[in-house]
Amino acid sequence: MGKVNICVKWSYIVVTSLIGIISALLLAGTLFSHGYFHEDEEIDKMLAGIHLMYAISVITLLLPIIGVYGTCKEKKWALIVFTVGMIPCTLFMFDFERRGLAMRPKVAEDMKEHYLSLLPLSNASEHEIEGLRDVQMELQCCGLDQGYLDWGYNISESCLCLQDSTNPCVEAPKNSSLSHRKHDQPIMIYKEPCLPYLISHASMAINLVMGTVLGLTLIWTLSVVLCIIILCQLRRNKDTPPVVYSAEAKSGNYTVLTETAEYT
Repeated sequence: MGKVNICVKWSYIVVTSLIGIISALLLAGTLFSHGYFHEDEEIDKMLAGIHLMYAISVITLLLPIIGVYGTCKEKKWALIVFTVGMIPCTLFMFDFERRGLAMRPKVAEDMKEHYLSLLPLSNASEHEIEGLRDVQMELQCCGLDQGYLDWGYNISESCLCLQDSTNPCVEAPKNSSLSHRKHDQPIMIYKEPCLPYLISHASMAINLVMGTVLGLTLIWTLSVVLCIIILCQLRRNKDTPPVVYSAEAKSGNYTVLTETAEYT
């Protein structure tokens, strides 16, 4: 077998060790998520994704261990197992990235359709109203599509502008449910609806996930490339010193090194 370049060898060890650490963290996060959502009513819908995350995290945790062993001991079979196992995982991640980028417009459309179905807010359930109130306080907005008009007469108190608000505010209507709070100064509420902010935050979350997936995929691809380079180096024959023929050796020109011992 040939000799492996030390820089390639240590680069591969560092990259595969990083993959192993990330996979261990991914496995821990999957276990936590499974336990957290265990009693959730929609756990059945999440099981397929959770099981997939289990499979990916376990496989990508075992393969780096095999790969590092193969590099340190120069075992071709271990490096081949790593390469054959990581290539399908890398292709799966590339496909996941493609699907994620393609689904972004659909996610925005589905979110818009879902929240618009809550209008008018006077007919929404208490659970949905409570969630919208939390969103309004967090994102500093009011209503969903047409601002405070979506609330009608009963404008939620979560629409009230804070003194340190960064979003624009407008004066609340005089004939709204908030008019009884103060009489000496106008009541200010958030002007912008919440739906654009919700869609924007969802898009940012998808972009963050896709960026993370792309980074992981590139690291996996780099590990496969380094592993293939190591395999190619191991397949090379070791360099043998050239044989030099001497004319004097052919003619039998030798020198006596020791005297013949005399025996009595």
